[in-house]
Amino acid sequence: MDSAAEGVGALAAGGLDDGSAGGPLGFVGTAARAASPSWLAAHPSLDVVYATLESEGRLQGYRRTGPSALVPLGRAVEVGDAVCHAAVSPDGALLVASCWGDGRVVRIGLDAVGRPVSRVEAAAAVDPHAGSGSGSGWGSGAGAGVGAGAGPASAGADAATAVAVAGAGVGAGAGPAGAGSPWAGAGGVDLAAAARALREAAGAEFAHLVPDHDREDPGAVAAASTVEGEPAEAPVRVSRAHAAAFLPCGRIATTDLGFDLVRIWRVDAAGLRADHEVVLPQGCGPRHMVVHPSGHLYVVTEFSCEVFVLAPDGSGRWGLVGGMPAPVGYLAGDTGAEIALSRDAEFVYTGLRGSNTIAVARVRGQGETLAPVALVESGVDWPRHHLVVRDTMLVAGQRSNDVVSFSLDIRTGVPGRVRHRAAVPAPTRLLPARP
Repeated sequence: MDSAAEGVGALAAGGLDDGSAGGPLGFVGTAARAASPSWLAAHPSLDVVYATLESEGRLQGYRRTGPSALVPLGRAVEVGDAVCHAAVSPDGALLVASCWGDGRVVRIGLDAVGRPVSRVEAAAAVDPHAGSGSGSGWGSGAGAGVGAGAGPASAGADAATAVAVAGAGVGAGAGPAGAGSPWAGAGGVDLAAAARALREAAGAEFAHLVPDHDREDPGAVAAASTVEGEPAEAPVRVSRAHAAAFLPCGRIATTDLGFDLVRIWRVDAAGLRADHEVVLPQGCGPRHMVVHPSGHLYVVTEFSCEVFVLAPDGSGRWGLVGGMPAPVGYLAGDTGAEIALSRDAEFVYTGLRGSNTIAVARVRGQGETLAPVALVESGVDWPRHHLVVRDTMLVAGQRSNDVVSFSLDIRTGVPGRVRHRAAVPAPTRLLPARP
C-alpha cells in the first residue's frame, strides 16, 4: 500500500497526566525508520519493542531512548516469509513469531537486555481438511509512547499510544486474506471479494501474494476442464501462521489462517513442542486471539467474521466450547481484523474491514458465551487494529491514514461518536508505551 509511512511512529493520546487516552490525538512523528513494520510487541519488563518487518521477513528489536525515540537493539533476525505477528512471553525469555507467507512458527530466545539471541523453527502444520472440499459455516451461519509502523505512544496510565504503520510494505493481515483458502468460505463468505479488497490494500508490490479468487487457480483443476465423471480438484491450501498467544496454563496457542487451525504448544529446551490442535470449520480463517480472564480463548476469523470460544477440558486439552456468528449487518467480502476486550472484560470488540465496522458482544456465563450487542461504524476506512484504554477505544484506519478515538459506554459497552482524529500514515498496529 502506497503511503507516507516511514516506519514506527509515535502518537500522543491525551495528556501525560490525564490517566486515559480520551484527550486530543496527535501524531508526533517517526520514532524509528523501518521497512513495513506491520506489527509491534512489547517486552513485559524492559523498555524494548519488537517490530515484524513483514516485507523483509525479519524481526527487529528496538530500545526506547526517549518519549518518541527508538534505536535498534542488536541486528534484525531472519524469521520467515511475510512475518506478521510476534508475542512475547510473560517472563520476557522468548517471543513467538508467525509468518503468513510460508506458515512458519518461530521461537526466538531473548537475553537479559531483551536482545534476540536464538531462533528455532517449530514443526510445520498439516492441513486437517486436506481432500475434504469446501467447508460450511459454524453456529447460525456456521504523552507519547511506542508503536509499530508509525511509532511509540503510551496508553493506560500515561495515556499515550503507539501506532504501527505498514510503511513501505504491506501490513499484517493484508497478506493472508485469502491465501490457501477455498473460494467459498465458511458461512458463504465471498472470498473473491475479500481477496480483491486485500490486494487493493496491499498495493502493487505485494498484491501478488494474495490469491486471485476471481480466476481459476492454476494449481487446481477447474470443473469445466475435468474429464467427464471425474471430480475436480479443490484449490490448493497453504499454511498461513498468523498470531500467537500465551495461555494461563503455560502453553502457547498459534493460529493458522490457511489450514483453519489453532495449534497448542509446550515450551521445552529445544524450542516449541506441538501438543495438540483445535480444528475449526474449513475456510473460516482464524486470525487473531485474546485471552479472557476466565481462561477462555477468543479467536476472530478473517473470512467468516466469527468469534470462536476455546477452553481446556479436565485433561488440559483445548477444544471448541462456544462462539458467535458473523454479526447481523456485516457485508459479503468483509474480513475480520482485530479482537480486544473492554477494561472490565465484560465486552468483546472485533473489527470488520470492508463494512468498516466494530462488532460489540457481551460476555455471558463463565466466559464461554458471547451475545451480540451492536454493530457500529469504526470512523475509519479499513479498521486494521483497535485498542481499548480504560473508557476509550482507539481505531487505526489503514486506508484512511488516521487514528480515531471513541468513548465507551461502561454500561452497554457500545462506542459513541468519534471524539478525536489524527492523521497517521497507514497505521496497522496500536501499542501502549511503558509509562
